[in-house]
Parts: sequence; structure tokens; C-alpha cells
Amino acid sequence: QVQLVESGGGLVQAGGSLRLSCVVSGRTFSSYAMGWFRQAPGKEREFVAAISRNGGSTYYADSVKGRFTISRDNAKNSVYLQMNSLKPEDTAVYYCAAGEYGPVSNRRLYGYWGQGTQVTVSS
Repeated sequence: QVQLVESGGGLVQAGGSLRLSCVVSGRTFSSYAMGWFRQAPGKEREFVAAISRNGGSTYYADSVKGRFTISRDNAKNSVYLQMNSLKPEDTAVYYCAAGEYGPVSNRRLYGYWGQGTQVTVSS
């Protein structure tokens, strides 16, 4: 059983920064591509960023490119999302996901998900 636990969410003013973390347990972490997704109230879950198994390739949604950075530490079974220059429209529940494909933006290709962490950006 693969388990993912996110942390690091919170309330921040526009222009501020947050760093999300996701710890994975249960299987060999380095065998999974990892992704971050988000879901705002009343909206579908959308892709934010993804990273390959060895961290050599990354992929971002256009809406966050240049502001967010995804990284991973396979020795710590962890993936991170550094979020800078946050905007009110970044407000959402952020989920990390693990998949055997990727890095890809299609959420249906990720088989394991965390419970999410709330990020709220005030204007």
C-alpha cells in the first residue's frame, strides 16, 4: 500500500511564498514519477507540475511556470513544490500524486494520491 502525506499549506498574502512537501511510503519511491495537482472550490482538479523518477525532467502548467518549482529527494522519499509570487487564483487544495508513467499532466495516469493540503492566498 502506497501512502502519500502532504504538508506545508497555509494562509499567505499575495506575492508571498510557500513550500509544500509530500512524503511517500510503502513502495520504492524512486520507481514513481510524481505530480502536484490542485482543486479550487467548484472546479475540476488540475495539473500543476510533475517530475520524473530521477528528477531529471520537470513539467509545469502554463499558469505556474516561472513561479513554482517541483523537486524531489529520493533519499527522503519526498517531493516538494516551492511556490513563489503567489496569487489569489492559486488558492486551492493541493494534492501530490504518484504514478508509473510520466512526468505527465493527465491525472488519470497517477494511481496514488494524498489527502491534500489547503493553500489560501489573500489579496
